[in-house]
Amino acid sequence: MTGTDVQKEAEDSGPSGYAAARLRLLTEEARSGPPRRAALAELTDDWLTGLFAAGAEGLRGASLVAVGGYGRGELSPRSDLDLLLLHDGSDIKAVAALADRLWYPVWDLGLDLDHSVRTPAEARKTAGEDLKVQLGLLDARHIAGDLGLTASLRTAVLADWRNQAPKRLPELQELCAERAERQGELQYLLEPDLKEARGGLRDATALRAVAASWLADAPREGLADARRRLLDVRDALHLATGRATDRLALQEQDQVAAELGLLDADTLLRQVYEAARLVSYASDVTWREVGRVLRSRAVRPRLRAMLGGGKPTAERSPLAEGVVEQDGEVVLARAARPDRDPVLPLRAAAAAAQAGLPLSLHAVRRLAATVRPLPTPWPAEAREQLVTLLGSGRPTIEVWEALEAEGLITRLLPDWERVRCRPQRNAVHLWTVDRHLIETAVRASEFTRRVSRPDLLLVAALLHDIGKGWPGDHSVAGEIIAKDVAARIGFDRHDVAVVATLVRHHLLLIDTATRRDLEDPATVRSVAEAVGSQGTLELLHALTEADALATGPAAWSSWRGSLVADLVKRVSAVLAGDVPDDPEEAAPTAEQERLALEAAATGSPVLALRAQTEPPAGQEPSGDPEPLGVELLIAVPDQPGVLPAVAGVLAMHRLTVRTAELRSLHLPDGVDGSVLLLDWRVAAEYGSLPQAARLRSDLVRALDGSLDIAGRLAERDAAYPRRRGVVAPAARVSVHPAASRLATVIEVRSQDAPGLLFRIGRALEDASVQVRSAHVSTLGANAVDAFYVTGPEGAPLPGDEAASVARKLEETLRG
Repeated sequence: MTGTDVQKEAEDSGPSGYAAARLRLLTEEARSGPPRRAALAELTDDWLTGLFAAGAEGLRGASLVAVGGYGRGELSPRSDLDLLLLHDGSDIKAVAALADRLWYPVWDLGLDLDHSVRTPAEARKTAGEDLKVQLGLLDARHIAGDLGLTASLRTAVLADWRNQAPKRLPELQELCAERAERQGELQYLLEPDLKEARGGLRDATALRAVAASWLADAPREGLADARRRLLDVRDALHLATGRATDRLALQEQDQVAAELGLLDADTLLRQVYEAARLVSYASDVTWREVGRVLRSRAVRPRLRAMLGGGKPTAERSPLAEGVVEQDGEVVLARAARPDRDPVLPLRAAAAAAQAGLPLSLHAVRRLAATVRPLPTPWPAEAREQLVTLLGSGRPTIEVWEALEAEGLITRLLPDWERVRCRPQRNAVHLWTVDRHLIETAVRASEFTRRVSRPDLLLVAALLHDIGKGWPGDHSVAGEIIAKDVAARIGFDRHDVAVVATLVRHHLLLIDTATRRDLEDPATVRSVAEAVGSQGTLELLHALTEADALATGPAAWSSWRGSLVADLVKRVSAVLAGDVPDDPEEAAPTAEQERLALEAAATGSPVLALRAQTEPPAGQEPSGDPEPLGVELLIAVPDQPGVLPAVAGVLAMHRLTVRTAELRSLHLPDGVDGSVLLLDWRVAAEYGSLPQAARLRSDLVRALDGSLDIAGRLAERDAAYPRRRGVVAPAARVSVHPAASRLATVIEVRSQDAPGLLFRIGRALEDASVQVRSAHVSTLGANAVDAFYVTGPEGAPLPGDEAASVARKLEETLRG
């Protein structure tokens, strides 16, 4: 039977004919999705038109209007019929009789009905008081009766909506936020509500309403397909259950998947999650644009008055090379060239996360369209920017989602595709696999002060469940993938092995602590053998806690934490033979010795800048050499204040210190005095490097006291107030008395920031200790610095004095 035949049967046979035609339409296997929804709406239109014609004979000034989902022509098998009987108020009695002729047949068939009877004025008044009514009227569609009456109402409602948009849109946004708080995020729920959860059909409808306001519009690419997919799943759910439900319960998922011709329930959930993620991202972008437009409208009149009617220019402040902030978003600088700068996506993402700002949709799409692939292995800057992004805390999530929405994550990390939107059928897990990995990195960022290699911790957190996209034990599969990914992003062989070990054994501590006898020496020895070193144990302890906290509240407790801590203590005792020796003093290179002799002869600092193409000590070269930064060599006659002076001058010139070594150099026989040698790797925050002569001139002034570094840095900080950005863990300063026989080792773990090394150096100078050597490294946004210090007589500090220095230094950094 054709669609026309079905409609004719409905018209000819009254309610029973409509019911039979409706049933036949819903059971036709050949018709599903949008065609079936449209056909069902058309069939229902024809039936209601017949009822209206029979009941409105002789009545003028009335029309029947479909609103809401029915108004959009999107009838699912068990959808409500949302109807408005519109009239001009001239014959109330006749309209009431008509309403009875319309509503009772609908009820007799057992269909849910949401109905109202109003004049145009009453409809507009109710819409002005009730946002949900107004949203329904935005989709008003004429079914029968006076077309002019319906058309005039539609025109008036749209005009009202556009005129009132500055007031109503914030109200709609608040409504969406409250619903999301109640229902959760569709893209992560095991039993999601397809309509009410965040990223569901209600949000898709809200985006249509925003577009109708002409104030802003959602990113359209893929949005219609996502909405169609959610509607298709709801149709299948209605048919599978025979009920008007929007909750995709576990027991119905296999049947719904079969109804849609999908492989299994996991495939179904993954498609639902992908659609919801797209709707959620579009909502975020759209509401951000609404806020920007409303702020601009509020500020513009005042600015015009101040500027004498001129057009205001949006302020742009630099965040990183090629990246600026504008209107509360991170955008690309005008001079940025994504086609020539493959690190730019990661640099922009890291800058956005550190500043706590969203990445502009336009910027992300431009990057996705034009950026070149990163070379393999990645350059050092790309790896550092990834670590900075992962270590930025909560803002990482929004930035990561923006990159993922435009396909940049899977281009950077192809293995990500297998875990993207992958459901976890475990009541303990709150998130999909990919979101759990990002949540673990966020949690791990809180523990970066606990470990000496925060970069390895953050990357292992990102990769620890990457094997869940493959068959078999995900830890075993993940170890293989982690080796490949860690090598691809540029870690050396030792670091690759550590990351692989962390991924392979990320469940070892929690499983052993909760399921094995810790009093059995064999248990502890087996863990020690698997871990291998104190450094890896330290990382695994932090990863274990971050993983559990990111799983859900049932996965971690103080009891579990105490068991794991006890196990770590026992394993650490087994590994305690690995006490670090004093660092060996490497022989100076010919250039270092030349600079040192010149500094001794002239009594003033000597420096050299050069591109560094050799890998750091301990890292094997791979492929063609590539610049890893700029090496700054400085030789200075030994004197107080060298460390804060050099660090302060570099901070003034906006140079970021990536690594730094400071040591006293023994001069050849016959040369008087001693010289401090500083071998640092630096990079410009943005722009080009200053000339060596300028750096030397400022360093001379800093050492003789004529350059007020602290004052200059304070002036700059005052001119550029600190952005809200990420709230980093507090600095942590510790003393390691067993690390050296000749000096006291003070270790600082802190968030990297302009002038950080200057503040540390000045605090150590104020404490009247001598810095015998320094070993500084910046790992993403984390600084891990070790200072070998002595008292004025050159001996290690007494225990209480060392603790006092560490405490004061920590107070300085937290102040």
